[in-house]
Amino acid sequence: MPDQRPDIACAILDIDLGAIVANWHRLSALHPSGPVAGVLKANAYGLGAPPVALALHQAGCRHFFVALLSEALAIRDLLPGSMVAVLNGLIPGAEAEYLDHDITPVLGTLHEIDTWAAAARAAGRGADAILHIDTGMHRLGLSPSDVATLQADPGRLAGIRARFVMTHLVSSEVADDPLNTAQRDHFSAVRHGFSGARPSLANSSGVFLGEGWGSELARPGAALYGINPTPDQPNPMRAVVRLSARVLSVRDVPVGASVGYNATWRAERPTRVATAGIGYADGFHRALSNRGKAFFDGRPLPLVGRVSMDLTTFDATDHPGVVPGTWLEIIGPNQSPDDLAALCGTNGYEVLTSLGHRFARVYHPA
Repeated sequence: MPDQRPDIACAILDIDLGAIVANWHRLSALHPSGPVAGVLKANAYGLGAPPVALALHQAGCRHFFVALLSEALAIRDLLPGSMVAVLNGLIPGAEAEYLDHDITPVLGTLHEIDTWAAAARAAGRGADAILHIDTGMHRLGLSPSDVATLQADPGRLAGIRARFVMTHLVSSEVADDPLNTAQRDHFSAVRHGFSGARPSLANSSGVFLGEGWGSELARPGAALYGINPTPDQPNPMRAVVRLSARVLSVRDVPVGASVGYNATWRAERPTRVATAGIGYADGFHRALSNRGKAFFDGRPLPLVGRVSMDLTTFDATDHPGVVPGTWLEIIGPNQSPDDLAALCGTNGYEVLTSLGHRFARVYHPA
């Protein structure tokens, strides 16, 4: 479904491409040991991969990561002269798609390595790849026994140009977690066995762990989009999104009357209830029922009743300026994605990647 026009939409998502580029530059300054990639998986964390990719490419970014081959194919032509890598690896039977479109698989099993090497030999040319070492996440990546097998038989990599060797940090947002040092030490001990492959270590929070966490390629995602990579400290990143919801109606609710499904909220005073055109179908989580809020002129409107599929109700009693057609701030200067996440027991990543397709997306240029 295409994005809605702002003039007819019930909710508008403003995306500041300049702020994304500024965040990339800040991360690059903090990572002088090597370039900083742009992670564009999940449609650039819900914000739109094509415009974000173009903005970062124009700013000088030349390394990009996505999760899926389909995501890589959608942006490949927008990123000439750049590496586009698929974190989820090599899809069986799709080797020609990677080769034909110059897409780099992140290889995390011996079977993937053997398959990719065979595809390279069949094509009569070398094929780029990134080798993924599992140092503790236990999802994807080469196990210690896999690494030992490869290092004992390096000919198995014949035909593969291993551009980078990477690992993924488990708990980098917790700066003093001993897992961080354990993973870094493990990675350092094994990566040297892959001659010519440059190391890639830090994710968003990893960039902020300090000088000892630098490598030849950092892979930030969430920090690019304004999510706080240092959750125990003030957010060092610029805000990127503003989400506004249109008020569709305002009505007077008498004392004792309920609002919304299952009557989970009842008025304890004469109440003006504003109904906004946003709901859980738009990624405004149902867990915010009776606990979330919106803002108008910098002041909060408590969310009353349950969030429904298309509509959410707010107490506008103390806001006489709220009338049909008014826009309420859902995400913005007064409420970040991390703030919303805290209210519904999740993280800012889920808040952004849940943003729906019914919004009018308005891109502000870099």
